[in-house]
Amino acid sequence: MKKLICFLSVLCLLAALAGCSGRSDSTNPTDTAAADNTQTANEIGDESMTENTPTAKLLYMGHASLRITTPEGKVIYIDPYAGDGYGPQANMILLTHAHFDHTVVSKIAKRAPDCRVISWQKALVDGEYQTFKMPYVTVEAVQAGNNANHDIKECVGFVLTLSNGITVYVSGDTSKTAQMASLADKHIDYAFFCCDGVYNMDLDEAAECAQLVGAKHNIPYHVIAAKDGVYFDRERAEAFAVDNRLILEPGQEIELK
Repeated sequence: MKKLICFLSVLCLLAALAGCSGRSDSTNPTDTAAADNTQTANEIGDESMTENTPTAKLLYMGHASLRITTPEGKVIYIDPYAGDGYGPQANMILLTHAHFDHTVVSKIAKRAPDCRVISWQKALVDGEYQTFKMPYVTVEAVQAGNNANHDIKECVGFVLTLSNGITVYVSGDTSKTAQMASLADKHIDYAFFCCDGVYNMDLDEAAECAQLVGAKHNIPYHVIAAKDGVYFDRERAEAFAVDNRLILEPGQEIELK
């Protein structure tokens, strides 16, 4: 009997030691990698995913050119010029100002019969910024320009509110404007800030504007002056020093959530 008890005691001790050796400490700070403020497209795409719920998508085509697909499948192009992705039929085309690198509408060959083309001339009338309401999006024109190369009377930015409540701010070519501070009241989800520092504000001023707007995701675009087919500089985009920074490469598409 004593031998049996001794044998059982040894088995219990071995089991306890095995349990300890298999346990890991997930809170060990040495196992945690330091992270910067840059958000990744994968992180954005994984947020609040809901099965069987249509989502909006945004394609960054390069420079200042964007394509938004709404939850209803409507397609909105903004400042067509750079990159690829102009195949889907357009339901709306937005143009922030007259410069050549924002107005190549000929790239958009397919347009719905009721496609709306909203230029800066329609968006800013007699000093009044216009709002355009459609079942799938509300587009509000906002101040833009305000520098030697872009007259504030002839340029606009846009705030788009999709039917699911997602908001996207597109600065257009601009420097800081008086209206930017009030945009914080709109609780912008995705904000695009030009920051080329040649024809528009530089990285530091763009970061100041991002702080004023207070968007959930801050995206640098129009990061360089378009030249010789080069529309993006990753190193410069990474120098956009803001919280909640999201860098998109030309040709990259994300879900808007």
